[in-house]
Amino acid sequence: MSAAAPDFDALAQPGIRSLRAYDPGHDLVALRAAHAGSLIELGSNESPFGIAPGAMDAITAALPALYRYPDPRGGALKQALAETHGVGPEQIILGNGSHELLMLLGQVFAGPNAGVVASQFGFAVYALAATAANAPLRLAPALPHTAVMARGHDLDAIADVIDVSTRLLYLANPNNPTGTWYSGAGFAALLAKLPANVLVVVDEAYREYVTAPDFVSASQWLARDPRVIVTGTFSKAHALAGLRVGYALAAPGLIAVLERARESFNVNALGLAAAKASLADATHIDQVRVRNAEQRQWLTDALRARGLFVYPSQTNFVLVEFGNDTLRIEDELLKRGIVLRPMAGYGLAECLRISLGTADENMRLVAALDAVMAGEGGR
Repeated sequence: MSAAAPDFDALAQPGIRSLRAYDPGHDLVALRAAHAGSLIELGSNESPFGIAPGAMDAITAALPALYRYPDPRGGALKQALAETHGVGPEQIILGNGSHELLMLLGQVFAGPNAGVVASQFGFAVYALAATAANAPLRLAPALPHTAVMARGHDLDAIADVIDVSTRLLYLANPNNPTGTWYSGAGFAALLAKLPANVLVVVDEAYREYVTAPDFVSASQWLARDPRVIVTGTFSKAHALAGLRVGYALAAPGLIAVLERARESFNVNALGLAAAKASLADATHIDQVRVRNAEQRQWLTDALRARGLFVYPSQTNFVLVEFGNDTLRIEDELLKRGIVLRPMAGYGLAECLRISLGTADENMRLVAALDAVMAGEGGR
């Protein structure tokens, strides 16, 4: 007779018991099979512009050595990142995407008596990191819909909810899912208001896409404020989402603490090689930034011309309000093989997030949207 299964949920730690897994959106594998190569994927904020040619060459060159473990320290990639960001290699930790590092920061620094603060419409992983650590989470209200940065981070409101029990503040600049951003001056003013024991995590996953002159990377504060931590990723502008490579920049002492808890060999050999090569091809990333900005402006103008509210964005996506028609529009577009991202999980049920595609994909999206809004049935 087999033993009775225990209540595994009850055996888990308190934070894990209340945790809900991250929702990655639609089952794209099934949708790709159903649409036989014609699917337009505009839901995951991936780059449609491809990886740098040198990164592809680096992947090919690394293939024969895959029977070996990857460099556990990621030394070559750290050195390349150090040169790119003007920091020392000892100020860098690598992750299996920045998602891993955002969770690791919660694991290491948050807990029942060490709370987490985030913005109302911040990236969902920040709440997951707090919950997994069984840490109290406080969400600061976002800017009002009428603000220039509609529903963006309200830095004054964030400062107001932080108290002596707060250990981690998670910010994204630019923000996902709103696409909004805040200025360097605003960030400096926020830092001046925070207690000395609050660590400020700035998620800059979309930094390479920014063209706004008032944006300043938080990496500029690393040399003068040891509380600042900056995370970045190769999944967006570098187009290496399938290889999962992320990083964090911080004070050497803080990185040393994180390294104690980092999983060994957490970044694979292909990812290390491709990321280093991609960093070396600044021309490719510059071209991606320009092409992305062109498509961002084109799609924003096209959607606004149709009477839709489009949030300001410095990312590779736009957040768009469709009101009470949101579910129908999303469903009808999906029938036509166009995948967008519903935002109900963020408390933005009236919105869809649209990743920027190629010029052809964006034109096909707008054409399909015109048909759907006119009430035409899907195929």
